[in-house]
Amino acid sequence: MRQMLVESLKNLFSKPATVEYPFEPSPPPSGYRGVIVYRKELCILCTKCEMVCPPGAIKFTYNGDGTKDFHYNPYLCIYCGECVRACPKPGCLTHSQITAPPATTVPDWDSLEKEAEESKKAWLASKKKKN
Repeated sequence: MRQMLVESLKNLFSKPATVEYPFEPSPPPSGYRGVIVYRKELCILCTKCEMVCPPGAIKFTYNGDGTKDFHYNPYLCIYCGECVRACPKPGCLTHSQITAPPATTVPDWDSLEKEAEESKKAWLASKKKKN
């Protein structure tokens, strides 16, 4: 009983061990990589990031005019950083300290994956016809 009273008094006069979460964000742990940030103006559209992404969180869709579009799903991403390491352009793909956006902002990823595969096949077929 005495030991409990001593411990209670110590806790009563010591600093709190928690943070004011809703008002103060918690500091990120050391080694935190965060959400991937894509800078379109630096991208050379080499698709190396798509090839090395283990869970398939990065997809490129091929447009009819030969251009490509980058798509990233933060909910599939395991934040391993392979895409950042594989990117030949420094600063194109980076880690940020922000958290993932609400799930309502992510499009239907299954249909996007199918569209990406179909657009790649169509793009490769059009390339073969030109040669």
